[in-house]
Amino acid sequence: MDMVSADQRLLRQDALTIGLVSLAHLISHFFQLSLAPLFPSLHEAFSVSYLELGSVSTSFYLASGICQAFAGILVDRYGARPMLLAGVATMALCIGAAGLVTAFWMLYPLAILAGIGNSVFHPADFSLLSSRVSKPRLGRAYGVHAFSGTVGFALAPVVVGGLAVGAGWRVALVAAGLAGLLVVALLVRFGATLGDVPAPRADGEARDGGISYARLIASPAIMMAFGYFLLTAAAGTGFQTFSTASLVDFYGVALPTAASALTAYLVGSAIGILLGGQLADRTSRHVRVAVVGLAICALLMAVVALGILSFDGVMLTVFCAGLAQGCTSPSRDILVKRATPPGATGKVFGFVYSGLDAGSTAAPLLFGALLDRHAVQAIFLGVGLLYGLAIFSVLTVGRHPQTH
Repeated sequence: MDMVSADQRLLRQDALTIGLVSLAHLISHFFQLSLAPLFPSLHEAFSVSYLELGSVSTSFYLASGICQAFAGILVDRYGARPMLLAGVATMALCIGAAGLVTAFWMLYPLAILAGIGNSVFHPADFSLLSSRVSKPRLGRAYGVHAFSGTVGFALAPVVVGGLAVGAGWRVALVAAGLAGLLVVALLVRFGATLGDVPAPRADGEARDGGISYARLIASPAIMMAFGYFLLTAAAGTGFQTFSTASLVDFYGVALPTAASALTAYLVGSAIGILLGGQLADRTSRHVRVAVVGLAICALLMAVVALGILSFDGVMLTVFCAGLAQGCTSPSRDILVKRATPPGATGKVFGFVYSGLDAGSTAAPLLFGALLDRHAVQAIFLGVGLLYGLAIFSVLTVGRHPQTH
């Protein structure tokens, strides 16, 4: 009976930890897309170009990408929970304040500060999940965490855009900021569940075994994990940004029809993430899961590039590609965790996840140049090639189960 009660308490603690961390991840992704649906309103309100509006988003992602690796150091030094609270609060205040600006230039410092706040989420989230969730549920924890980010992206245009239509863009942004402060309140209220990793050992030895930051990130496993994120982010950004325009050119279909293929890919990816979490908890062969998923995704993108499918066939193919790619996500995160020395989770996840920003920044230049030349098939081949190259990084990470 005592064992049953203990199991139930552990289950409740795991569920609450996963729920709180995933909620914070959801709101961070929600904030990332809070401004974009309002670009037409801001364009009229401040008489600025869309290029100028886009530069505000660029400021956000540059600040986030540059600071993310350093945020990991702070997470390991000062604890994940206070850094997570600071990140959510900073983003909430900046987004809310954006609804009160009286001049366009004021959006830049707010975007930069929000980007700095956003930089803490991956190192803090993975530190908390890795230290507080029991090992048999860790794969599902990573899966729910990734899925929540997707939900945040999906909610932002609907909620913020809907509020803007009904009450104006200022009200929409202030309401979004207040929602973030509500999340902060929940994290404070249930803060005991998010207790941090134990303090450094009494003998004074560093929690990461005394490994310097430079040596830590220069290890083959960590560098290849960074490469994995860079390659898959470049592939995903390339597909998400240019697949719709490419399919309009490739198949001569209307824009909404072409966009439905992107929706199919994203839905498949979201389902795959949840399935991948279940799979990650039921197998120890995480390298095989990641390699097979990436290989299937790469091959399916190559099939699309051949131009032999009907558009309905393309829809089904990209859905399956998204499903395969999504299934790799939890196993990928477990492999990174295995390559991480004790006490360095924040540093490692902060560094490797900065590969997402690097890949997302580089991809539009490559794929945009291809589309300008109407090299539509090369776009899908490029996406497939990037996913295929990521296989080699997974194999390297898998050969180094722990950094020493």
